[in-house]
Amino acid sequence: MQDDLRLPEYAGSLLRGQFGAALRRTACLTGAATCKGCLLLATCPYPEIFETPPPLEHRLQRFSQVPNPYVIEPPRFGTRAVPAGENLVFDMVLVGRALGRLALIVHALQRALGHGLGRGRARGALESFAVQNGEGWTEIWDPARGRIEEHDAQLVVPNLAAAHSATLRIETPLRLQHQGHPLPLARLTPRVLVTNLLRRATLLLELHNGNPPLVDDARATALARHAETLAGERRLRWQDWSRYSSRQKQEMTLGGAIGEWTLRGDLAPVLPLLWLGQWLHAGKNATMGMGGYTLSLD
Repeated sequence: MQDDLRLPEYAGSLLRGQFGAALRRTACLTGAATCKGCLLLATCPYPEIFETPPPLEHRLQRFSQVPNPYVIEPPRFGTRAVPAGENLVFDMVLVGRALGRLALIVHALQRALGHGLGRGRARGALESFAVQNGEGWTEIWDPARGRIEEHDAQLVVPNLAAAHSATLRIETPLRLQHQGHPLPLARLTPRVLVTNLLRRATLLLELHNGNPPLVDDARATALARHAETLAGERRLRWQDWSRYSSRQKQEMTLGGAIGEWTLRGDLAPVLPLLWLGQWLHAGKNATMGMGGYTLSLD
């Protein structure tokens, strides 16, 4: 950072908002105030990435919103400052066709940092962009090279060894909802988690990569029922945080579960979903990094 950066308690909302604003400034050709009614809506990369329009019809239900093909993973929850001269490090997950927009995304991040972050408009410069390969990282862009190096961006679910237990270490608030309302800790069940992960993964791959559904309806129902057989141990607490919504013009309090959640039983049918969720996240507001966890098997 070139200036001292003050961060809110949870930086995911700030980074998402600044990225979205810069992406719109970069991609929009008309300068219109909103995307609604725009002649270029179907071909513009901004809504494709940041405000994916829901399909008019879908076999699951009629959607008002669908998942966007990215997740921003901010600095650790509670990080409040990045002094000038130090690095602001965050991760970004891209899904499907959004990978083909990487150059545009890098440029938008450059513009966001150059414009300034937060209320103080703390300026910075994008120094590098790296891709995760297994347990390591490979740098694919920096200002000196000026182009994005060829790289393998595929994420392949490995052959997961049989496990008696799976522990999710939930690092950012996991906000699972039912009929638009957040579920309290006592109502978080393996079924709720598995069905949310399956639904999110299915919609992301179907809408943003052209994949067929991960499983058919019968298999989805069977997975949900199987999840009910899993035992669980929750060591969770509720973590609230607030953000200002420029769309709704008001302060909003969001929150979710953080801590550890251990599942036990016949895990084989659900392990691929649990593993994939480490990148896709789970629950509400995943694009700003909520519902992030790491998985350990025993």
